[in-house]
Amino acid sequence: MPSLLRRVKSKMFIFAHRRTLTLLDGEYGSVFKGRSLDFDELRAYVLGDEVRDIDWKATARHGSPLVKRYVAVRRHSVLLLVDTGRNMAAQALSGETKKDIAVHAAGVLGYLACRHGDDVGLLHGNAAVSRYVPPRGGEEHLERLLREVDSSVDLAGPPSSIAQQLDYVLRYLKGRLLIVAVADEFLPDTHTENLMRRLRARHEVLWLSVRDADLAPERGRHGQADSMDVGTGAGIPLPLAMDSAVRAAYTESMTERARKRKDIFRRLGIAEEQAAGSEDVLTAVFTLLEKHRSGALPARSAPKGGTRAG
Repeated sequence: MPSLLRRVKSKMFIFAHRRTLTLLDGEYGSVFKGRSLDFDELRAYVLGDEVRDIDWKATARHGSPLVKRYVAVRRHSVLLLVDTGRNMAAQALSGETKKDIAVHAAGVLGYLACRHGDDVGLLHGNAAVSRYVPPRGGEEHLERLLREVDSSVDLAGPPSSIAQQLDYVLRYLKGRLLIVAVADEFLPDTHTENLMRRLRARHEVLWLSVRDADLAPERGRHGQADSMDVGTGAGIPLPLAMDSAVRAAYTESMTERARKRKDIFRRLGIAEEQAAGSEDVLTAVFTLLEKHRSGALPARSAPKGGTRAG
């Protein structure tokens, strides 16, 4: 069976220049906030030391300023939190299945983590079950994770419910993580928003949403079937989906929904970006990392080379 990670890496080098990959490495390296340091020892204060590093209790006992020395934590734990409910078997805006875009996004982010020597784990599932694979290092392990995502999305399976996976993290996973969620384009309800808020308080959280397909193409093709909502199973007859008034109302509704989603993520302080297809993933990942580094504020444009190389 062809390697999914090899496919991801091939696409990365097709759609990106070397400079873009270097910038992606830099943005990834800035993700973990705080000092990411472990205490080593005390030593005498010297000019230029950070005032915040002074150990005031030890200073009082010693009679002269002492500062804490730290050593860097070299290895972090990254958790890929991936929606593998049946909603991800639906078509994305690009025409690809959402699952394929999710595998590519997880592969890009996992590969960046591997390049930095970090451990990568996976939590995925649907409304009925959550499955957890603990973080480990290496590309062989990442390949296993990508295969698990790829094989777990089933059109006949339970629907998506990312709240189930968020609750699992909060209940069972300890220690600070970098959590990268890759999920269906959904509008969080009050319960899910509360879970996201609690998750954000404990961990570094980034969120990549896979965009929904349009209601129907502008012009129907011969033999085209009716549209269907994979999550609910509800169908929309093609003539109704092609009606201009229905399309206008749908567009207005989706615009308002997108505004509400954006407000929720901004309120929670979680950087969120969207990908319509696999060709968008690199640019979306760069923008997502940059948003997170800058505090989930609107990011600058992605660098040249984030799209297909000419």
